[in-house]
Amino acid sequence: ILVACAPLVFGRWELSLMINIGILGIAALGLNILVGFTGQISIGHAAFFGVGAFASAWLHEAFHIPVWASIPLAGVITAVVGLVFGAPAARLKGLYLAIATLAAQFILEDFFARARWFTGGVAGRITEPLTLFGYAFDREESYFYVVLFFVVVMFAAAANLMRTRDGRALVAVRDYYLSAEVMGINLAYYRTLSFGIASLYAGIGGALYAHYLLFVSVEAFNILFSIQFLGMVIIGGLGSVSGSLMGAAFMVLLPEVVQGFADLVSNSAIDRALRIGGSISYLREMVLGATIILFLIFEPDGLAHRWRLIKAYWKLYPYSH
Repeated sequence: ILVACAPLVFGRWELSLMINIGILGIAALGLNILVGFTGQISIGHAAFFGVGAFASAWLHEAFHIPVWASIPLAGVITAVVGLVFGAPAARLKGLYLAIATLAAQFILEDFFARARWFTGGVAGRITEPLTLFGYAFDREESYFYVVLFFVVVMFAAAANLMRTRDGRALVAVRDYYLSAEVMGINLAYYRTLSFGIASLYAGIGGALYAHYLLFVSVEAFNILFSIQFLGMVIIGGLGSVSGSLMGAAFMVLLPEVVQGFADLVSNSAIDRALRIGGSISYLREMVLGATIILFLIFEPDGLAHRWRLIKAYWKLYPYSH
């Protein structure tokens, strides 16, 4: 309820940050289901994010499907593509699977550049805003509620999925696949299924992203974007539904903090000592890499684990046990 009141309190810049957190959080949750809950690996998540973005725009333009319907349909199309590229997961694992997903990233990038009928080629594709009952959600104040709706639905679906037999089977595949196989769990089925679910989430996130920016470019969905998704999952917490949103928030807000610091020390003694012409913002990639390393060393369970410890502390306060 408090989050739904955000457009009444915040300006367009703050709402833009929250919209990006929600969109990337949905896609990061899909990757977390694959990496954190199933124990698989993917270095091509941004490519599936791009499939969803282009698929939704293509469905709307080519078949005149309303945007509110093309967004979930784009998720389904991306899930099918994910199942195709996830098929090697039935036999590969570890480094070999990572290389296979890396190949998927470059294959889809090349497809984006060549399939002008689908993506618009190197020129990109213009998208249309979501319209419902004649009302266009083309401003941050209105599109915020579209993203909030999908965030609630997708995160509730993931939380409930983990309570089902299939969700427990995914976790069993991660924890010890030999025991899971002895218990009758079909490893090939669930490993491939996890890729389909992850791609579904990436596709819906990508579709929301496309209809928010109203333009999608081929260059946006590169390998660096895939690494950022992995960073979200690691920082937020592997195997945590809420951690995916925390990791997305951290990754979206970190560049803003670095930029704010750069503006603060511009033309100061620190700036002159570093000799970078007041452009400390160029260090944001270095800060991001250092942050991931520090989290792996000092907080491997991510922000979600730290949040649980904080809640437990205040629940027991002032008693130690």
